[in-house]
Amino acid sequence: MKVLVTGAGGFLGSQIARQLLETGHQVRGFSRGHYPKLEALGIEWCHGDLRNASDVLEACREVDAVIHTAAVPGFWGSWKMYYGINTLGTQHVLDAVGQFQIPYLVHTSSPSVTFGGVDQSGITEDVPYPDRWLCHYPHSKALAEQLVLAANHPGQLATCALRPHLIWGEDDPHLIPRIVDRGRTGKLRIIGDGNNLIDMVHVQNAAHAHLCALQALQTSPESHGKAYWVSQQQPVNCWDWINEILECAGVPPVTKRVSFKTAYRVGLVLEILHHLLRIRSEPRMTRFLALQMSADHYFDNTRAQSLLQYRPILSTQDAMARLKASWRS
Repeated sequence: MKVLVTGAGGFLGSQIARQLLETGHQVRGFSRGHYPKLEALGIEWCHGDLRNASDVLEACREVDAVIHTAAVPGFWGSWKMYYGINTLGTQHVLDAVGQFQIPYLVHTSSPSVTFGGVDQSGITEDVPYPDRWLCHYPHSKALAEQLVLAANHPGQLATCALRPHLIWGEDDPHLIPRIVDRGRTGKLRIIGDGNNLIDMVHVQNAAHAHLCALQALQTSPESHGKAYWVSQQQPVNCWDWINEILECAGVPPVTKRVSFKTAYRVGLVLEILHHLLRIRSEPRMTRFLALQMSADHYFDNTRAQSLLQYRPILSTQDAMARLKASWRS
């Protein structure tokens, strides 16, 4: 098939594009930036902005399926930005898919769309969306996910939403460098009791899950219109894993602790100060981050295993070995 990958220049999108090429598909990338190395692999490129409906419409012309990964992440910024890119941009994708009668759409969502501030311990995808939001990213992504799942229509459009948690890898430009930088500068603190368990996923596995989803939409009607957790399917202790990452980079482990209540209050104060002083950079701590870093986040993977036939192709042990090797080299 010819598959459009929105955000194909990003960390996850580029891995999806490569795996699609390796399995014989044609790939068109959509982004605002230019990526000569990916274009050299044979990826056709269409440049534009998700907030511009005509850009999205042109990108969707003459493709057989769409994998929509493009989004703005993070936990700080304006509602206009998050809604415009994550929610309205997704609506533009749906509009274009409908106009060209494209039959398959895989949407990259986030587990944060169901996070209401309490432990998520072995939960299924059917947990409800929360009633309140502490930052704009999960709110805007939840609205987008609901649009995608509601658009599923038997015989016309098959959709699904994947919720990969903490995507990382040896070429990770986001999570790993941030952890290492904060560890190296002494800004990391264990929040809470340090016993919270989390799911995470290597980027190679996250991309593979998207290909599994695309295949399932073509062959398995019962997979349509659903959300799916995507992880290593093997929870780890959050702070043990962070310390293992720091060890890979030659950084001392984080041992200092702060209570959840203290971190939450500090986050609230910093949020207020950043708003009052109109500081654009992310606060070092927010209420959402304090909750995220102290709570369980691991999931029941039965649905992804049974309906998407997704299982990690790279084990956590092998993935960490690759990370260590990349730091040594």
